[in-house]
Amino acid sequence: MKRVFAILALLCALGVGEYVVISRFAIRHETLTLFDASRQRPISVDVAVRRDYETKANLGLWKLPLAVISNGNTVKATEYSFLTNVLAARGYLVASIQQDLPSDPPLMTHVGEKYVGRREIYIRCEANILFVLRELKKRQENVDYDHITLVGHSNGGDVSMYVAHQHPELVSKVITLDNLRVPFVVSDNMKILSFRSKDPHFETDPGVLPTPEEAKARGIDIVHTGAQHTEMSDRGPASVKEKIQQTLDRFLRDSASSALAPADTKSPMIMNPGDY
Repeated sequence: MKRVFAILALLCALGVGEYVVISRFAIRHETLTLFDASRQRPISVDVAVRRDYETKANLGLWKLPLAVISNGNTVKATEYSFLTNVLAARGYLVASIQQDLPSDPPLMTHVGEKYVGRREIYIRCEANILFVLRELKKRQENVDYDHITLVGHSNGGDVSMYVAHQHPELVSKVITLDNLRVPFVVSDNMKILSFRSKDPHFETDPGVLPTPEEAKARGIDIVHTGAQHTEMSDRGPASVKEKIQQTLDRFLRDSASSALAPADTKSPMIMNPGDY
């Protein structure tokens, strides 16, 4: 067993370029098909976890940090493996929730309304996340459910930020890829990383992003990638995904994954396309 752990640790140390290898051999993947009877709603969740860290957790030697990924509109929950691999390699239990169903009404924009009229969608997705947390607790006790990390792309990023606003006592980190509607949480107790696109078809609503002064004061990391909005999933080019992986890996390395260590909010990464 010690030899297995040593091999897995070596693979993790090889860097971002080895995440595909780690995913194939060191990370366990499972799809949960859940059903919320109170809302008569099926919920599919793809779970990923490093085998060695899961073994340590099952032995009571470790509590797995938890990351919840919410998909963007028209993108499947399974299309964020480039994020899942980084998180799982860093020791997270990763739950990717399929937030929308084919039977759901199409995502509409109502200019002039709060969150352009999408609050009901965020509430539905919030209920999905809370339900999944309850179900995961039945399956894996040794997880830090009190300091979760929320991750999301586009509408999923807005869902993540909305849930962080509603449940600051549960959320320690938020990672978004081009959320456009819900303003950032401004808190000393929450570490935030946001990747931004350069796409005229997907413009961030006024008041969503913090000012540079707020970002610096609160340790909010904002990375202007120069990428297209739709490139921030597995559908995007390797160059974009690899850069996001590198930055995400640094963010996870430098910030706390749970209550085991305090979050460092003194050196935010505010990066421009030229830096990126």
